[in-house]
Amino acid sequence: MPFNESNLSFDTALIEMAMQLASERGWHGFTLVEAALKADLPLEDVKIRYPFKSFILLRLNNMVDKAMLCGTTSYPSLKEGLFDLFMRRFDAFQDYRDGLRAVMRALPQDPALAVFLSTATLNTIKWIADAAGLDRHGLRGIMRLQALLAIWTHALRAWEKDATAELSETMKALDEALNKAERFRILKSIPDERLSSSHKSGGLPDYKQNEDSFTSEF
Repeated sequence: MPFNESNLSFDTALIEMAMQLASERGWHGFTLVEAALKADLPLEDVKIRYPFKSFILLRLNNMVDKAMLCGTTSYPSLKEGLFDLFMRRFDAFQDYRDGLRAVMRALPQDPALAVFLSTATLNTIKWIADAAGLDRHGLRGIMRLQALLAIWTHALRAWEKDATAELSETMKALDEALNKAERFRILKSIPDERLSSSHKSGGLPDYKQNEDSFTSEF
């Protein structure tokens, strides 16, 4: 099915049911067929659009990314941009909090799912980096991307345990991690001259595949 508004309703219904079942039984405690039937969706369409159960998480990741990036323009500073984008992402996570926490608990026992999600997360981190104005050029740029992924992982652990309605513990952990990165001069904005050049050429350049290496610790 090509994307349209009806597909969005279809995806939302399936994802919400899957996250509800995950919160009740764990990520491996239900099947795609069960989620589809409980959401009153045609199995033949679910099979085509979601050939694997993990595609639910990929589609959810894309929906969260859209919410995160919606209305984003430019930021006064790199740190402000990163903080805002990360918190937008956590705010979008809140609608699926219990289900996502169930997924996180399943990852240590499911290496294949962990690799699948890490690839999707890294792609999101690249979008965050570019939207906030992080310099990803060269070897140091790869290291900065690794550091940014580590900051996300650190804040995600705080979010998983954060019981506050305003996500104050998550904001605190994220702010501390970004401050630490600033103190050690780990993160750097795109130089003005390169930013101007990229705007003239129609956007930032594509990046090589070897940028996909990353770390999960900060």
